[in-house]
Amino acid sequence: MTSTTLAYRLGAPDVECHYPVIIGESQVIGAIFRWHRDWLAQDSTGEHNLGRPPKGTPGAEMAAAYLAGEYAAGRITATPLAEMPVKQPPAADEVPLLHPRLPDTDRNREGAEKALAGLAMHLWTPLAGFPGSDNPWYLRCDLCQWAGPRYWSHLRGRNGQPPSAHRHDGCIGEDKVRELITAYQK
Repeated sequence: MTSTTLAYRLGAPDVECHYPVIIGESQVIGAIFRWHRDWLAQDSTGEHNLGRPPKGTPGAEMAAAYLAGEYAAGRITATPLAEMPVKQPPAADEVPLLHPRLPDTDRNREGAEKALAGLAMHLWTPLAGFPGSDNPWYLRCDLCQWAGPRYWSHLRGRNGQPPSAHRHDGCIGEDKVRELITAYQK
């Protein structure tokens, strides 16, 4: 990816679904993430809500280009990738029910419990607290052990039907998914 001011690339997301924005070989100028359809950027000066991207513009591109522009203008600093703290998933018994950004309300707790039941039925394990239906949630596929961000709104299915049997690139295949998960056998 490039902006008009500086070439950059996105690194792999951490357990909070934040993507580091990397320049050069291994300098991190910040991280970007999506929360309730807005894109946010974290850099050496703090967190910035960039809002929703214009139609046709990917949000990740907008947010990363913002950081690249801020760095090129000298307003933020870079950190070597090797010095960035690595956010590891908590132990299975320590995963919180709710993401820290999600308010602890009865409605959010009910939504989280429903989502957890759905994940269990479709063989996913949460590696972070429930962020709401339309925010990325760091999950592990129990069929192949892949881990990464997924949206509960994409995993819950529609109109009483199970979700797509395509779980993520590199999984065990749709036929095997249908064979192993009882929700597809109804």
